[in-house]
Amino acid sequence: MKSIKDLERVKEQALAEIRLRASSGSPRVTVGMGTCGIAAGARETMLAIIDELKKRQRFDVTITETGCIGLCAKEPIVEVEIPGEPKVVYGNVDAARARQIVASHIVNRRVVDDWVINRKEDE
Repeated sequence: MKSIKDLERVKEQALAEIRLRASSGSPRVTVGMGTCGIAAGARETMLAIIDELKKRQRFDVTITETGCIGLCAKEPIVEVEIPGEPKVVYGNVDAARARQIVASHIVNRRVVDDWVINRKEDE
């Protein structure tokens, strides 16, 4: 960094990433990050979701991690919660599918039925 403007730019990027991961708005995306999920590629899946949301300037989405969900054969697992709609759980979500889920489900509100392993009404 050579100037205050450079520092301010870095600060704004960091704050945008913090908002992306901790926004109290909706929708909410949870990625299973137990050891089975990580071994199946959950880290790359989560990074793809974050990257796609940043590209689309969607900083109102909360992204969280959770431990083992118990469906190791379906990892990486991604849950999408949009207020007023059923929670949707996707299985076998690689980076490419993660980007498609962001575009279809989060941005356009269309569930990608082919990858759904469960739907839960609000509890």
